[in-house]
Amino acid sequence: MKTVLISGAGVAGCALAYWLRRGGFEPTVVERAPGLRPGGQAVDIRGVALDVVERMGLLGPVRAAATHMRGMTVLDADGNELHRSTEATFSSGRLDSGDVELLREDLVRMLGQLACGQAEFIYDDRVTAIRQDERGAHVDFAHGPSRTFDLVVGADGLHSAVRGLVFGPEADFLHHLGTHLAIFSAENFLGLDNWQLWQRDGDAGYGIYPVRDNRELRVTFGFASGPFGPETTDAEVLKGEIAERMGALRWERARLQKALWAAPDFYSDAMAQIRIDRWSRGRTALLGDAGYCASPLSGQGTGLALVGAYVLADALGRTGGEHRAAFAQYEARLRPFVELNQALATENPGGPAAEESMARAKNAIALDT
Repeated sequence: MKTVLISGAGVAGCALAYWLRRGGFEPTVVERAPGLRPGGQAVDIRGVALDVVERMGLLGPVRAAATHMRGMTVLDADGNELHRSTEATFSSGRLDSGDVELLREDLVRMLGQLACGQAEFIYDDRVTAIRQDERGAHVDFAHGPSRTFDLVVGADGLHSAVRGLVFGPEADFLHHLGTHLAIFSAENFLGLDNWQLWQRDGDAGYGIYPVRDNRELRVTFGFASGPFGPETTDAEVLKGEIAERMGALRWERARLQKALWAAPDFYSDAMAQIRIDRWSRGRTALLGDAGYCASPLSGQGTGLALVGAYVLADALGRTGGEHRAAFAQYEARLRPFVELNQALATENPGGPAAEESMARAKNAIALDT
């Protein structure tokens, strides 16, 4: 039985572990966090990705965990209503579509529970070196003993350690989209009832929506910015930078800044894409954001992770684990789908892509060939 190390226990990594075990492989997942990562914004499962979820037996639970937004209001910088809609929201699109919006942490929990019995999970560790030869991929870890695997898959996100070790510096592949994003949770001090608020003034804006039966808020704050310097890697320094930028929007400024400083699950990063000529090198391949991050601006990062995991596992199964042929199939099938979905992020700067573009991109691949 061929062994596969998967770096990253997110959507892509957990989905791949499940499909690989189904295909007769022996997957091991290593995650640098002490467990499955909580927090994060609402994510969308659309089009072909819904078919992947259904084949995993998770479509019912995913739909049961979906958000139940009734609509949205768009505000100006002082909180005056500019527009409202009960037909669509910026985060999930049309409310009468068959697509599903749910919290990332709920999806990861479902995928993790499904994969738990299918794969070995190693938490609180990370890959520090990979040496490849005709016998396998020899992997060093920060804490655990070195091991040899037949294959390695980097499913470890935008700032992938595996990509850095095998493919080269991040700067060679990361394309900044001119925007920075911060996401955090807060109590529902606005009293929102399954209703989203969106606010924009100049180059900054909020998306705010309730979750957990309206008990909590998820706050997404975005602003135009180039890459941050290394001095902002500290979370408190980064919060200070974000708080200053939030000051330009006057509506509820004090309470939102207070919630930012108190947030236990603060996350912030540049909106960027990964563009790389090949997603494999030797016995190592890249999956999801590590290989083809489309950025949250596309609304399709989760879909790319789910579909990519299915296609990669399918290619490995069809070739009996012969990695050269499998990785070539994986790229040939998936790259057109990736390129269409990455284009959604840049089609309409400052706003969502057209419904027609999303409909085309989310269905632009067949699972059965």
